[in-house]
Amino acid sequence: MDVTIYAAVAGNGVIGREGGLPWRLSSDLKRFKATTMGNPIVMGRKTWESFPKKPLPGRLNIVVSRDAAYRAEGAEVVTSLKDALTLATAKGRCMAAAEEICIVGGGEIYRQAIGIADRLKLTHVLADIDGDTLFPNVDPEIWALVSAEDLPAGEKDSHATRYTVYERRGGSGRQV
Repeated sequence: MDVTIYAAVAGNGVIGREGGLPWRLSSDLKRFKATTMGNPIVMGRKTWESFPKKPLPGRLNIVVSRDAAYRAEGAEVVTSLKDALTLATAKGRCMAAAEEICIVGGGEIYRQAIGIADRLKLTHVLADIDGDTLFPNVDPEIWALVSAEDLPAGEKDSHATRYTVYERRGGSGRQV
């Protein structure tokens, strides 16, 4: 299964502030739900804890925590990204709708995953926003932009966005 990173990223690289999202993007959350539904999703503990309703329904929720004793009701917990990908691959094969492993945050998990991901599905928030968590650099030598769509701010959105898909040049970055 391909590994895809999903993120919303401000023009200055910000993805979070004080444990949450520094914007309101209802339209993007609807797309996120539709495109991740039926797939395993992998996230760090802080991202898991930021969700108001847990687990995200219709998806296998996998939480990465350094604390082996950490428990997340309704989710599988592992202690490394490697273990999360192994579990997502094994269980994803048994999920009828699973097409990819979705990496959904946060900053530390993105830093670890960008070197092995096959695809990036990034919503670029068309503003510079204050925050304390950044997305890793998207190196154009490694990532090819394959599609982009500009979207005006909807009624329940705080900003206009550009939805993009990047593919890794030369295939997978995973060492299996």
